[in-house]
Amino acid sequence: MLKKLWNSYSYAIILFVLSLAASFILLLQIETPDTEKFVKVTVAEGDSLWKIAENFSSEHSLSTDQFINWVEQNNEIAAGRIFPGDEIVIPVKALDDQPYKELASSDFNE
Repeated sequence: MLKKLWNSYSYAIILFVLSLAASFILLLQIETPDTEKFVKVTVAEGDSLWKIAENFSSEHSLSTDQFINWVEQNNEIAAGRIFPGDEIVIPVKALDDQPYKELASSDFNE
């Protein structure tokens, strides 16, 4: 029975196995942002993505719009809506000894 099945569908079975292998290899090669390499900030009262982009402007080479788009895409944020207490990853390389930074609006206003 297996031999009959193999003879009838061998090309389909081989194509299916090769497709699965190719898909697996492609998934391994696709680079996704590694959030461990970027700074994570905690949103404080009064913060906006625009303000965060400006506060870290010396640490990234993106325009404010590019920064905001990156943050929205990599944190699954819709329409720039962030709330106090949210932790978001921003496109600023983290230092090895300090992978996370806290962002507090009051620290920038003093």
